[in-house]
Amino acid sequence: MITAVTGLTVGHAHDLEALTGVTVILTPAGAVAGVDVRGGAPGTRETDLLVPEAMVDQVHAIALCGGSAFGLAAVTGVMQWLAEHGYGFETGVARVPIVPAAVLFDLALGRADRFPDAAMGYAACVAASTLVAEGCVGAGAGASVGKALGMPAAMKSGLGTASEILPDGTVVGALVAVNAYGDVWRDPVATRTPGGSVQLAGVRDRANGGLLSTMDLLRDPRFQPAFGSSNRDALGNTTLAVVATDACLSKAEARKLAQMAQDGLARTIRPIHTPFDGDTVFALATAQRPAPPMVMLGSLAADVLACAVERAVLMARSAGGLPSAM
Repeated sequence: MITAVTGLTVGHAHDLEALTGVTVILTPAGAVAGVDVRGGAPGTRETDLLVPEAMVDQVHAIALCGGSAFGLAAVTGVMQWLAEHGYGFETGVARVPIVPAAVLFDLALGRADRFPDAAMGYAACVAASTLVAEGCVGAGAGASVGKALGMPAAMKSGLGTASEILPDGTVVGALVAVNAYGDVWRDPVATRTPGGSVQLAGVRDRANGGLLSTMDLLRDPRFQPAFGSSNRDALGNTTLAVVATDACLSKAEARKLAQMAQDGLARTIRPIHTPFDGDTVFALATAQRPAPPMVMLGSLAADVLACAVERAVLMARSAGGLPSAM
């Protein structure tokens, strides 16, 4: 799990009736961060300060929130908790916690009139520990996948985490809330699973049972009307991820790590980075050891993220009228 990286704890808070929630990755002592946003419909906060030329060089938490843009309100509670405990960027007159955040759209499942708020963000911080619950928790509470034919044919997803120790002892971890327009497939190389790629979740064939491939649907002229912006059921998506390492990285290197980790999403979610998704990957570096070559670190981060995506689907359980893979 991502907390195998020294210096990180993770907390969830959620409303299981509304099927929405918040996941906070706390690094109160500070960590160098980067971000890579590739989806066509992102919702973010404090991501501009992660560019290498920006002044602030460390963050104190990352917040992944349900509730679409409403969910950004949860960050206020995260900042409050950090400030109460004395963490933040020293300005000379106050410590200001730096909390980049991103949101996913889960309003089509559960209730659309209740969203993550400051109290939920604060509660996620209180709950933070090195033990990370997976499945329909936190930002994954209302997550779903396979929405090309609308929510009635979708499946329940959730949140997953994974980690790996590199040959030199460097730790790489990942956490992801999978809320994708596309389907989820196993990456047999990343998961070291015999056999080829297998579809784990996605669009359900409601007439005949089993699963349909979104990529096959995209090629079928009979389904073309379902892929326009008028298909409101398909518009609410976004996969949010954090990759982390105990290596020492610059902000530019953290951004590169986030960029390379995106390949883990591309190998497991098909299609990915669509106009209907706001896919965002954050990277954190806690600077406990010298960094290995980026080709090693970034490539294995992509594998670890691919494993976390699979866990997000397999650890989820049916909710909101949608079945799960397990």
